Amino acid sequence: MNGIVALVTGASRGVGKGVALGLGEAGATVYITGRTVEPGSGPMNLPGTIQETANEVTRLGGHGIPIRCDHTDDLQVEALFDQIDRDQGKIDVLVNSVWGGYEQMFENGEFTWTHPFWMQPMWRWDAMFNAGVRAHYFASTLAAKRMVQQGSGLMVNISFWASQKRIGNVAYGVSKAATDRMTVYMAEELKDYGIAVVSLYPGLVRTESVMRAAEFMDLSNSESPHFIGRAVAALASDPKVMEKTGTVCIAASLGLEYGFTDIDGKQPKPLSKDDV
Repeated sequence: MNGIVALVTGASRGVGKGVALGLGEAGATVYITGRTVEPGSGPMNLPGTIQETANEVTRLGGHGIPIRCDHTDDLQVEALFDQIDRDQGKIDVLVNSVWGGYEQMFENGEFTWTHPFWMQPMWRWDAMFNAGVRAHYFASTLAAKRMVQQGSGLMVNISFWASQKRIGNVAYGVSKAATDRMTVYMAEELKDYGIAVVSLYPGLVRTESVMRAAEFMDLSNSESPHFIGRAVAALASDPKVMEKTGTVCIAASLGLEYGFTDIDGKQPKPLSKDDV
């Protein structure tokens, strides 16, 4: 992927960081956005900063470029794309990974994440749509304007089985369903311009937050965040990727199709909605 320019939103840690690493491993120039610039200042005191991710991308053979960006602020997002224009003159891959609503699963000592919708705090709904769905939409509009002029590009929206089965809470499911429908409709409007849009489902990913609860979980069929990055790199390198536009892709299924494994050499088993 030498010469490929990618933007991964929400890449200080977790799945977004893993995507950036997978693209860097393949040789891409990767713009990495997020709000965390000081170690130890992440939500829920989770580790990871955009600079640390950028350093790892560069170490793996790519070129990592950290840009602090709050994706709920349109002016900051526009400035981000303007900088990519000045630096590179193009954008080949956009991965919408930034999300909100995970900041506090406990409130006043009570675990509220799985509460029924009438007991959920409204800030959680707003965060998932503002920092999630809307942030994906706005970044996609800016990327599409550039990709249409280029006549090529790939957009990947990170989603999950919650769009098809109740997992966690109503707001989470509705926001992921919105993400998947957005993928379908954007793909329809962009297909004549040679631009592919897909939703990508990870499995159980060993993110920093998941590993905090590792002793309570069965991680035998889990995936490293880096595995998701290899899935995106495989899509971006596929000359027939337009055949997948408008669809849901399962990261582990792509591993079987394209022949890549996780960083530990394992081949994760693809999940279905009945498995989650």
